[in-house]
Amino acid sequence: MPHPRHRSAVAVAVAALTGGLLSGATAGLADSTLATSAGPMAISAIATGFDEPWAIAFLPDGGVLVTERAGRLVLLRDGKQTEVIGGPEVWEEGQGGLLDVMVPRDFAQSREVWLSYAAPLEGGGGTAVGKGRLSADGTALEGFTMLYAADALGGGRHFGSRIVEAADGTVFITTGDRGTGPDGMEAQDPARVEGKVIHLNRNGTPATSQAGWRAGLYSIGHRNAQGATLGPDGALWLVEHGAQGGDEVNRVAPGLNYGWPIITYGENYGGGQIGEGTAKPGLEQPLHYWVPSIAPSGLLLYSGDLIPAWQGDLFTGSLNSDFISRLDLEASAENGFAEERIAGPETGRVRDIVQAPDGSIWFLSVYDGAIYRMAPES
Repeated sequence: MPHPRHRSAVAVAVAALTGGLLSGATAGLADSTLATSAGPMAISAIATGFDEPWAIAFLPDGGVLVTERAGRLVLLRDGKQTEVIGGPEVWEEGQGGLLDVMVPRDFAQSREVWLSYAAPLEGGGGTAVGKGRLSADGTALEGFTMLYAADALGGGRHFGSRIVEAADGTVFITTGDRGTGPDGMEAQDPARVEGKVIHLNRNGTPATSQAGWRAGLYSIGHRNAQGATLGPDGALWLVEHGAQGGDEVNRVAPGLNYGWPIITYGENYGGGQIGEGTAKPGLEQPLHYWVPSIAPSGLLLYSGDLIPAWQGDLFTGSLNSDFISRLDLEASAENGFAEERIAGPETGRVRDIVQAPDGSIWFLSVYDGAIYRMAPES
C-alpha cells in the first residue's frame, strides 16, 4: 500500500502533450535537482495520486499507460487521467494483482496492449498474461483474452512479472518462484513454471522448445525477476530478487540454468546458507549481485541521446533503500559492475523505470504514488 503520508484523495495533473510527449512539471508540485555523475538532473512530477503503481508504458501518440496493483489500468493523455475498463480480474493477494503493461512495437496497426497479473485460479493464484485492443478513445481494452497462466498456488509471494517484446516480435514473461524456495526446488524443475522465463508467440503458443522442458520455458533457476529489458543485441536482461542479499543481474540465454536455489550470494532470512554455496558447474553466474539486498525492480538499459554519459548503462529501482541504481557496464567492481546510487526525496520505493521517447528517464515511486521525470537541468 502507499506510504501513510500519501493516502490523500486521488489528484492527477499531467502536463500538456507537446510533440507526442508529456513534458514539464505537474502543476502545484515543485521540481527538485539531484547531483549525479552526468551532472545536475531535474526531477519533475509528471502525475500523482496513484495507488501502488506498478508499471509504465508509452503509446505512440504520447499517451502513457500505468498499472496499479489493485487492478486499475490508467491512461494519461492531454492532461487527463482515464481509467481503462475491460482488463482482467486480478487476484489481489500479497504481492499479487495487476502487474506489468507492454505496448508492442506494432501498436499503431494492432492496438494491442499486454498485461501481466496474478490471476484467480482454482487452488489459488498464478502469474498470467493476456492482451486486448485499446479502443480508439482509450477508455477500454476490447476483447481482452488470457493467453497464458501459470499453475495455481496459494500464498501471495513472488509472481514476477515483467513482459518484454523480443526483437522478433515474440514475448518474454518472467515468473517468480512463488516463495517456494530456498527449500523448494520448483524453480529448478523444468516441468513447472515457477522461477522461469517463459517465451510465447503473439497468439500465446510456446515460442521455445527445450528438450525435456515444459513447452515455452526459455530459462530456469530464477527467484523473482521484477525487472527485464532487451539489450542492443536483442538479448534479454533480468534483475531479480535474492533472499537476504543475493539480488542478481543476469543476461539470459535459452536453455540455461541460473541457479536458484542451488547457488546464490544471499543467505536465509535470519542467517544460514542456502543451497550449495555461490557457484556450481553447469549453473550460471550473475553478471552483478548485491549484498545486502536492494530489492531491485524495473530495468532500463539506457540508449538515449539526452544523457550521453549514461548511454549503455543499466538502471534499476530499489524497493527497500529508496534510490535508483546505475550500473556502468564498462567499469568492473568486485560484485560485477561499478555502481552509482541516485537518491533524493522522490526516489522512495521505485517500482519501475523506463526511457521516454525524448530520452528522459521516468520512474514510479510507490511511496509518493507518482511518476517522475529525470532529465538534465537546463
